[in-house]
Amino acid sequence: METHESRVAEEPDPSRLSIWSRQRQVHIQDMSAAGPEGLMRRHLLRYPGSLIFNLGAFFLPALYNTLSKLWVANIDSSQVVLTDVYTYIGIIAEVLNDAFPRSAWHVIGDKSTRSVRSRFNLGYTLMVATATQGFVLMIVFLAYPQSLASAFVPEEVRGISLTYVRLSSVQFLTSATEAALSSSTRALDNPDVPLIFSSAKFVINILLDFLVISKFHVTKQNPTIVSQAVVRLVCDIVSVVAGLSYFLLIVARKVKNEPVGREHLNIGVSAFMTLLKPSVYTFTESTIRNAIYLWLVNRIVQMGETYATAWGVFNTIRWGLVMVPVQALESSTLTFVGHAWGAFRASAVTSYPRASRQDILSEFDTGEE
Repeated sequence: METHESRVAEEPDPSRLSIWSRQRQVHIQDMSAAGPEGLMRRHLLRYPGSLIFNLGAFFLPALYNTLSKLWVANIDSSQVVLTDVYTYIGIIAEVLNDAFPRSAWHVIGDKSTRSVRSRFNLGYTLMVATATQGFVLMIVFLAYPQSLASAFVPEEVRGISLTYVRLSSVQFLTSATEAALSSSTRALDNPDVPLIFSSAKFVINILLDFLVISKFHVTKQNPTIVSQAVVRLVCDIVSVVAGLSYFLLIVARKVKNEPVGREHLNIGVSAFMTLLKPSVYTFTESTIRNAIYLWLVNRIVQMGETYATAWGVFNTIRWGLVMVPVQALESSTLTFVGHAWGAFRASAVTSYPRASRQDILSEFDTGEE
């Protein structure tokens, strides 16, 4: 005999369904909006449009990494290997940047059971938490650059590397902010934000490199490897500021369209705990993967400057030809998988549903409207 408790347990949560219904209405309005802005939203809400934006966002940094090696080679070919320190710092930072930011896809990307304000609160919390981690690492390596130099700089050029390592250590903070901002905005269907700060960084980098460290430099002093590090530092900071400024404009516009409720845009412990639980798995995976890679790099660096330089050149080519399309495909796919998971949760009869193979295949059959 069916009890009242069993009937209640089988009924979906009305509050979740109301959010789902409201988000579906917003989605339909975005897809049917007229004008240039409506056209932009329709592209961003579809997989091909998202993929194009993500390709641009990942391609520009890869292109600059190649160009920067050419600039430095014109200064002193023996110091090209130092530019890879910036890459290796990014890999160390990636251990933390893959933790909270990678949980954004199915948490912040859940637009069916979470309101716009709730998703933005999670985005704010994600940025602050990740930037705090990056700031702590930056302080540590600014104080002790020798440990990083001994691990990833060949002995032949280690004496001039400490200043370069210190300047590159600021990347811990800037890359953490970029990773959180990129993951949050992509999960919020705004892949144009990462493209904005990637474009800003690329344009400013090329301009300053041409003026400061190229053969046509306008400064009286001859450029050095430190000049390239300073240029990169300035561009990293400017691009983060540009991305955050653009993001705030998007936030203001989206929240303005959201119906007035009790939720406010803030950073809270509850939002942090929501992000923390799934981040444990992504942090563990990232730690193991990047630890193996850094061990491999350390072994190559210990073989000498020639091997380290060859590895850096190969890695730059591999990144441009292979990793740019792979990362763009991954980011776009994870965004829409997060949306589909949220829609599945909203239509389920329990708060923590388990998807069967038939449920997953049905998502591929129906797709996003």
